[in-house]
Amino acid sequence: MSQWNINNIVNELQAARNEWRTKQKSLKDFGGRELPSKEEIKKIMSDLCGILFPMRLGPHDLRQQSENYYIAHTLEKTLYALHEQVSLNLTYDHKYRKNAGNLEESVQTAQEIVKTFAEQLPALRRILDTDVIAAFEGDPAARSVDEVLLCYPGILALIYHRVAHEFYKQGLSLLARLIAEIAHSKTGIDIHPGAQVDQGFFIDHGTGVVIGETCIIGKNVRIYQAVTLGAKRFEVDEEGHLQKEYARHPIVEDNVVIYAGATILGRITIGEGAVIGGNVWITKSVAPNSAVSQSSATKSQV
Repeated sequence: MSQWNINNIVNELQAARNEWRTKQKSLKDFGGRELPSKEEIKKIMSDLCGILFPMRLGPHDLRQQSENYYIAHTLEKTLYALHEQVSLNLTYDHKYRKNAGNLEESVQTAQEIVKTFAEQLPALRRILDTDVIAAFEGDPAARSVDEVLLCYPGILALIYHRVAHEFYKQGLSLLARLIAEIAHSKTGIDIHPGAQVDQGFFIDHGTGVVIGETCIIGKNVRIYQAVTLGAKRFEVDEEGHLQKEYARHPIVEDNVVIYAGATILGRITIGEGAVIGGNVWITKSVAPNSAVSQSSATKSQV
């Protein structure tokens, strides 16, 4: 007999699972395995990085002469793997979420979703190029665009975010969140896949950055570490449950700079060209071309 009382622990764990499943009355057939795989998504994202930037994020022995061959081979493999994960997400939505539609029809859309995503890859590459240039031009410590692409966590976070956002737009929230959380664990940068981020976005240093689901970020915005673009409060319904489908995060217009540690909360607007100083707390809209420091922010929020 095991000195660890294994059988008792196994039985108690089963009882705990059964209690949990019984409480989740809104989920039918809870406990199935029709879920996207985090490990498979990690592999897919690694391959997508190589497809988008083959000579920098692809295999170390790749040469330009064989770029197209590598991309074609890797893309074929990756899209099949992605198709499986999309299908799992659609199956999960059908079984465990309300108003998910017909299962057969949902699964049939997986190929169309993956095809649409694949056709977006050139556009994704072009907008990511603007992010790389923004980082190179925005950081005096950057010696080359290669250094930016290989070393800057903000660029890796944006590659993952721009991919995740495409799936979020297709309603694949679980798949999108998994991609976002893989990036979060790699970089310390937490961007919800629902956030709308325009071109030329630069996250310098990046650790501790949080960008909420309904954020809208304009062109050529620059932010630093520990910036939060979050919600001021959480609305609830008559039964006290959190509301989920409403705009609750900031709008940041074009050419804004937000320095380290700034916290910007609620559905407010940071006007075009504004400069937000470090460690400020902002819950009211900021006019275009304004400069907000700790002292001015304290006075305006009192």
